[in-house]
Amino acid sequence: MGLSDKIKSSDRIKKIVHWLLVPANQAKPRLWVKWFVNPFYHKKGAGAYICRRTRMDVLPWNIFELGANSTIEDFSTINNGVGAVRIGIRTRIGLGNTIIGPVTIGNDVRLAQNVVLSGLNHNYEDVSRPIHAQGVSTATIIVEEETWIGANSVIVAGVTIGKHCIIAGGSVVTKDVPAYSVAVGNPARVVKTYNHDTGEWERAAKKNLVAV
Repeated sequence: MGLSDKIKSSDRIKKIVHWLLVPANQAKPRLWVKWFVNPFYHKKGAGAYICRRTRMDVLPWNIFELGANSTIEDFSTINNGVGAVRIGIRTRIGLGNTIIGPVTIGNDVRLAQNVVLSGLNHNYEDVSRPIHAQGVSTATIIVEEETWIGANSVIVAGVTIGKHCIIAGGSVVTKDVPAYSVAVGNPARVVKTYNHDTGEWERAAKKNLVAV
C-alpha cells in the first residue's frame, strides 16, 4: 500500500495531514505549501501569469494547470480543493472570477469580470444537520475552446459549453450549450447558432431555445 493509500485509509491520519496543509476552518493552504509544494506539483506553462492579488486556494491533492500565455487577473479565486482545475493556453480569466473545481477550460477562452464557475454543490437532504456539515457533491464544468463568457455570469456544476460560444453577461447557465451558439438569460437560452453552410449566425428556432 502506497503512502497516499495509507493516508486515505485512516480518518485520523487524513485529519492530521489536512491540518498540516490547511489551517482549521480555512480553504487557503499554509504558506509552506504555497511556497515549497505547489510550485513543484502544479503545472504553469511558459508565459503564463497569475496576478499578485489573485487568491490561489490550490492544494497538492488535486491538479491545477495553467497553460502557456494564459493569465489569471487580480481579485480572482481559484480553488481545487474538491476537484481539478485545468486552464488551457492563451486563455484569460478576468477580474474577480471565482473558479471552483472540477473545472476544465479550453484554449483561447475569455472570461469577463465577476464570472463564477463552480463544479461543487453542497448536500442538503438531511434537515437534522447544518448544510455545511453534510459534505459536497461535484460534477465537472467544461468550457471548450474559443468561448467568451460575459461579465457576472454563473456556470453551474456539470455544464458543458461547446466550442466558440458566446454567453451573454449576467446569464446563469444550468444546461449544456452546443458549440457555435449564443446563450442569454436566467436560465440561459440559446438564441443564435452558427450555420456552417450559409456562413451566418442565425436565430435559433423557438423549439431549440432552451440549452440542452
